[in-house]
Amino acid sequence: MDETEILKKIAFNIKVERMRIGLTQFQLAEMIDVHEKYIGRVESGRQNMTLKTLIKLSKALNVDLVKLLEIK
Repeated sequence: MDETEILKKIAFNIKVERMRIGLTQFQLAEMIDVHEKYIGRVESGRQNMTLKTLIKLSKALNVDLVKLLEIK
């Protein structure tokens, strides 16, 4: 699996978790203090994230960081 595929899988995991708890991209963006377009790029796999942002996302989504990083 190459880097692009891994990033897209993590992006998918983030989107699934966001939708599972009923948040919009705008709401999630506000929770972690980024622009909603950033969340859109993250969820489409076009935005590489820092570990700090991944941690913020896992806390905002109330999910273990490991779950967001699953690439099965």
